[in-house]
Amino acid sequence: MPPIVLNTAVLGTGPLGLDLIERIRNSPYLDCGLVVGRTHTSRGLIQAAELGCTTTVGGVDALLDSDQNFAIVFDATNAFDHPAHWAKLAGSGARLIDLTPSSSGTLIVPTVNGDQAAAHRHIGLVSCGGQASIPVLHSIAGRYRPAYVEMVATAASVSVGRASRLNLDEYIETTRGAIHQFTQADSAKTMLNISAAAPPPPFRVAMTVVADGAEQGPVRELVDSAEAAMQAIVPGYRVTSCTVTDGTVRVIVEVTATRSRIPVHAGNLEVISAAAIYASEQHALSQDSELKEHV
Repeated sequence: MPPIVLNTAVLGTGPLGLDLIERIRNSPYLDCGLVVGRTHTSRGLIQAAELGCTTTVGGVDALLDSDQNFAIVFDATNAFDHPAHWAKLAGSGARLIDLTPSSSGTLIVPTVNGDQAAAHRHIGLVSCGGQASIPVLHSIAGRYRPAYVEMVATAASVSVGRASRLNLDEYIETTRGAIHQFTQADSAKTMLNISAAAPPPPFRVAMTVVADGAEQGPVRELVDSAEAAMQAIVPGYRVTSCTVTDGTVRVIVEVTATRSRIPVHAGNLEVISAAAIYASEQHALSQDSELKEHV
């Protein structure tokens, strides 16, 4: 029996939206039924059409006016518009996967709670910094109770689009809240640096965890395990440093992009795009399993 293929739509035609389109087209469980942009002359919408996608403009209303039924909608727009998108789509039956830092929906990080994705219709993916850091932080917090967690993300300026720059405050607060949720740290702090360096640096996340009893050997095992799990989803994910001194853990992760449509330095886009596809495929796999049980 062939796998279930879910019809999807993509809101947003920036580099992130275009990578989603390519991933959808390469997935055995997903089909890209519609791509929605701002204007017919936008470069991203033109590229989506060149990829063979049906395209239109008009925002979320264009989805509701379409004669298609969408099982999944990817929101790659901005955190300000996302709540209105969910309000309009909530009654449509579509599942909405939020790639903006709006802090709405059930937060999913694939290697931490990805098995819960199929149970929810409104999924939030935190942020690129959250997707890169939470797997490591959650792994450490599973053994050591953190008194303090700090995460500093550094992204190349050329890989941070207009919507992301408008949502910097939301990025900080949503990521901080998610880190607290997944680690139960007494205190958490998040920062984001946008680097104009040339050549553009890879996406980097530096983490600090203060936890009584933390030791180098056990911490390194926890970090290595988190790294291996992430590399199954994001091949360019790599731990470059892990040290423990007097109960203070410091870990640095770099994420490089390995896909053709994203520059190598734009690991921030790749890590959240991969999470979105993972979450959507969990829905498809769940439906496929239910169907086979009734055959």
